[in-house]
Amino acid sequence: MAHDHQRDWKPATSLVHGGTLRSDHGETSEAIYLTQGYVYETAEAAEARFKGETPGFIYSRYANPTVDMFEKRMCALEGAEDARATSSGMAAVTAAILCSLRAGDHIVAARALFGSCRWVVETLAPRYGIEATLVDGTDIANWEKAVRPNTKLFFLESPTNPTLEVIDIAAVAKLANEIGARLVVDNVFATPLQQKPLQLGAHVVVYSATKHIDGQGRCLGGVILSDKKWIDENLHDYFRHTGPSLSPFNAWTLLKGLETLPLRVRQQTESAGRIADFLAERPQIARVIYPGRADHPQADVVAKQMSGGSTLICLELKGGKKAAFAFQNALNVVLISNNLGDAKSLITHPATTTHKNLTDEARAELGIGPGTVRLSVGLEDAGDLIDDIERALKAAA
Repeated sequence: MAHDHQRDWKPATSLVHGGTLRSDHGETSEAIYLTQGYVYETAEAAEARFKGETPGFIYSRYANPTVDMFEKRMCALEGAEDARATSSGMAAVTAAILCSLRAGDHIVAARALFGSCRWVVETLAPRYGIEATLVDGTDIANWEKAVRPNTKLFFLESPTNPTLEVIDIAAVAKLANEIGARLVVDNVFATPLQQKPLQLGAHVVVYSATKHIDGQGRCLGGVILSDKKWIDENLHDYFRHTGPSLSPFNAWTLLKGLETLPLRVRQQTESAGRIADFLAERPQIARVIYPGRADHPQADVVAKQMSGGSTLICLELKGGKKAAFAFQNALNVVLISNNLGDAKSLITHPATTTHKNLTDEARAELGIGPGTVRLSVGLEDAGDLIDDIERALKAAA
């Protein structure tokens, strides 16, 4: 039931009502259409549907009413013309990168990437004849130097995982436009509420909806958003034939998550800011990196392109791996888990989990040391979290 007035809705309203499709039953909550296929009144109707002459669904690998609602709601939030929802965040990243490339093309990517994203760029793509160059993405000069005549795609995440580097998206997008390349941005850490890559000039945005969008540790999902022309010409056939489709049940779960996204992200960000300031004063901590603080390495870029800090904090404990493990093991409220963006506060040690497959040198380049931990702040009382962290720091010392 899309109406023109939906264009004027603020994000919180779009996240409750955007893209809603009601059946004749008039259900309040979105329906879950658990079906693989669809029936047609006549053979002629089936032919017309397949030809694209009449609207409707054909097969749930291509599109599904519940998944369609999630895609439309994400478009309303992101300001995108079109979207495709996927079975996981990595399915979204892989499809967004590979769907428009072929052997002989070249990718330039920021080196500070989630381990699986880096594997797609650095290991998988070259197997199919696609060249890749990794750069320190915080300096636009590095992007410029890496450009080749066959460069077709730029890829980055900002803030980065786990050290929360922030990359100037507008500057990279401008360079991409100058050379006729496309910029794909993984916007998971900022959330669609606190950073708008498409408004900054990016061409494609990807999310692991598993993180803040679900936000309650329930299911996997991903989404790719862009202009309709790019999706029609690049992603549509790739998606249709390779099948990284999202389950309707997971799409329904993610729709429910979107309804409370602003409330959750606002509180998590506020608590994370308090906790980051607390940690910065602790003698056991060598450094704290948080996009909401004035001492963030790219504080000027944060101020320019982000409307909020983050729900995540990166910190380095004095004493290396032994101290980091002792700290994690002494926590009671904060749970050890490699997920993030959850209602529950979660902590992980990147060097032995999410980034364990990188070489020691590669981790050092990214600022991931043996004492580095990544804290995802949840919805618990901030005072209780600070008490838990303070007690664990003392126990670890």
